[in-house]
Amino acid sequence: MSNHTLLPDLLTIFVVSITVVFLFHQFRLPSIAGFLCAGAMIGPYGLNLVSDQEQVKVLAEIGVVLLLFTIGIEFSLAHLTSVRRLMLVGGTFQVGGVLLFATVVGYLLGLSLAESVFWGCVLSLSSTAIVLKLLTDRGDMDSIHGRATTSILVFQDLAVVPMMLIVPLLATPMEDAAKQVALTMGKALLAVGLILVAARYLVPTFLERIVRSRSRELFLLTVIVLCLGIAWLTSLGGLSLALGAFIAGLVISESEYSHQAMAEVLPFRDSFNSLFFVSIGMLMDVRSLLSSPALVLGLVLAVVLVKFLAGMGAVIGAKQPPRAAILSGVALAQVGEFSFILAGQGQTVGLLSGTAYQVFLATSVITMVLTPFLMQWAPHLARRFEAWQRLRHLLPGRTISHVQQETGEQIKVRDHVIILGYGLNGRNLARVLSETEIPFVALDLDGDIVRRESRAGVPIYYGDGTNPNVLRHVRIHDARVFVVANSDPFAARRAVQVARSLNPKLYIIVRTRYLRELQELHEVGADDVVPEEFETSIEIFALVLRTFKLPQEYVMKKAEQIRREGYSLLRRSEMPEMAHHLRAGTLTDVEVETCRIDEDSPVLGKPLGELAIRPRTGASVIALTRGGMTESNPSGRTALQAGDVLTLLGTRPQIRRAISLVTETKVHDEPPP
Repeated sequence: MSNHTLLPDLLTIFVVSITVVFLFHQFRLPSIAGFLCAGAMIGPYGLNLVSDQEQVKVLAEIGVVLLLFTIGIEFSLAHLTSVRRLMLVGGTFQVGGVLLFATVVGYLLGLSLAESVFWGCVLSLSSTAIVLKLLTDRGDMDSIHGRATTSILVFQDLAVVPMMLIVPLLATPMEDAAKQVALTMGKALLAVGLILVAARYLVPTFLERIVRSRSRELFLLTVIVLCLGIAWLTSLGGLSLALGAFIAGLVISESEYSHQAMAEVLPFRDSFNSLFFVSIGMLMDVRSLLSSPALVLGLVLAVVLVKFLAGMGAVIGAKQPPRAAILSGVALAQVGEFSFILAGQGQTVGLLSGTAYQVFLATSVITMVLTPFLMQWAPHLARRFEAWQRLRHLLPGRTISHVQQETGEQIKVRDHVIILGYGLNGRNLARVLSETEIPFVALDLDGDIVRRESRAGVPIYYGDGTNPNVLRHVRIHDARVFVVANSDPFAARRAVQVARSLNPKLYIIVRTRYLRELQELHEVGADDVVPEEFETSIEIFALVLRTFKLPQEYVMKKAEQIRREGYSLLRRSEMPEMAHHLRAGTLTDVEVETCRIDEDSPVLGKPLGELAIRPRTGASVIALTRGGMTESNPSGRTALQAGDVLTLLGTRPQIRRAISLVTETKVHDEPPP
């Protein structure tokens, strides 16, 4: 074999892959499915364009090692703790349900118990790469079903590790199984123990010295050596390279260098991963699909249906609403990339025959290609499911109606604000409403938040804002304003539709992430929509204008103008003539700042005239806000109260002295400059 044989093979792989993946991208199909199809085209069962397949497999195995290495780096105990209920309950139910079903069905169809368990392991995993990419593109990562799906995917990724240990044991005779299990687990524990000790005492010091060199190339090489070196050491103990790479990722995950290590390795991982999927596609014989189309399509239907039901049941078991359960179930209804790794391992140890392997490959590729279309169709299925009132009552769930039936509590409020979602935006709104004594009721589907905030006296309830019965219980007919402050785009649209149908006179405000959702939300009934990216642009230019000392009134006027006209004004460079005059220095030394009077302020109860703020600091009090009402040029006889907000005018040093006067216990009088 020529030493240069690999180069034309790699060139062929990448050229064909670029072409196929580009075509897949035009039809919004996942790139992984494109790599699989590219491999099938150039493989021995297709055009047979690659001569040295063994070299490609070696490079593909490096891709698997890097993939598990990056997953190990992303492994965060803090993150897993925050979603432990979804991950442990939902993940166990989903993986365990599919594994049990496949094992029972396989055994009834005549497979051995070991083969049935193996098929259960292979089919229980979903595609982390495809699903996370689709959730990110749709802006659903922070939604309820996005968090549930991500938690179950994390559980599946972690479950790969014990599955990779189990697969070789399944091929071991029963009389040797116990001995083999003990030996393998002993090697695993010893290897993990030694590596973790090294990670605790050696790796941080070693990486610190590397970082001090300030050489990016040296840091990258060190990370790669740690990844491949630890993987090789674990392989010497009888474990897989992929498992060793996962442990190597864990070694670095808790260090302060994990983010940089991830950033450096990602380009290599993505490049080698493409070779992995291409190599899998090269093994696929399209003739198996053509010779047994009924078998393959039947398996595709069975896999999608069983995994959908298992995923939906897992999310419902984690006490999430049925709508989120349906969306998560659809998102998990495909075979994952780690299933290829397990299938290859099963073929090596004799658990998977050549024909069965080809059927598995064809089934897996089809389920991956179907995933984007199924996820696009899922919201319509969820909407129809919600309309089916009779079935909804059969599902477990704890809505606000259940809470009120148990406690006998009835909400008595009118002309109030309903806040859907008690995240950062919802909490800030609730705080302002409390201070201004405007009644409100909050809804959220996070049980921990509801329990914590309700103990603090917040009128918050566990309830799904897309459910008409829940909205009726919070008296939406008597409400004045409905604010959708959550991060779920589908739930926002559905909640607006339901709220508008129940109360046509309701004023509805919706928070969303992207401008592209603006028109659709208005069409379904929202009065005002606040896109985060739009408001961020306004805040940026407002800060810039304030830096150039433009009057606050002008900045606010410009902000309102841009809100009315949209982004078209941002593309124009015109500025009024007054801006040049102001930038020339007329108000360069003048600032306006506000200061709140707290309950422990030393000036509490004292009149403004007695404080002599202007003679002592040089700053002027131009307004006082109390109880939501603002008084310009307040009288010197006005006594300060807790919660008052003073508006100060002056230079920055003058305002700083004035704020110190009303907040500190002792202020040194200084003559104003």
